[in-house]
Amino acid sequence: MIVYHGSYEEIVEIDLSKAVPNKDFGRGFYTTKNREQAETWARRRGEHHGTLGFVSDFDFNENAFFDNNYKTLRFSGYTEDWFDFVVSNRNRKIASSVHDYDIVEGPVADDDIFARVDDYLNGKISKKGFLADLAQFTDSHQICFCTVKSLHSIERVKQALYDIRKIGISIVDSLVSDHNLSETSSEDMYFTSDTYAKLSDEHTKLYEKSWQEIYELLKKERGLE
Repeated sequence: MIVYHGSYEEIVEIDLSKAVPNKDFGRGFYTTKNREQAETWARRRGEHHGTLGFVSDFDFNENAFFDNNYKTLRFSGYTEDWFDFVVSNRNRKIASSVHDYDIVEGPVADDDIFARVDDYLNGKISKKGFLADLAQFTDSHQICFCTVKSLHSIERVKQALYDIRKIGISIVDSLVSDHNLSETSSEDMYFTSDTYAKLSDEHTKLYEKSWQEIYELLKKERGLE
């Protein structure tokens, strides 16, 4: 799974010592599978630090969720268990590290939800009232890597691989729209082509060309001109 981290600067190497406490899932390195969400994070943090912000791409090995070497926790949505966990981590009156999980996945307590969490912690609303309010919020997503061990399951996406993925998305979308093909047929046509084989070989440096140029090569190969 490709996950994204939005920040005011590019993240080349993850440094957990820079992680701040009392966040949703505690201290850790936060990512999301939603690039748009990461772009929002990057923009906000960039504005705070006087930069444009930057989204760093990482490859996360999802098998970690099923590996007994990792202690993981996953929330499917804004549940009562999620609420209790977030409150325990957000509560600044207790220790900043309140769990021993390596990786935690679930929705985000965004600014609006965070404000409601504070209301709960300050006794202004009940748990029942808070959970009722969550019905109005759209689900979001985050994965927190809480320990040094957890970082073995995530690595920075090489620029070449990132470019190849972007090119593939553009080409498949164009095959669908330009030639009235299904997404499945378009993917089969693209991924089984000699053009894709050459593109996937980093030594050819074909990924340095525009996706439009590579699309033309594919169309010529497949007789779509």
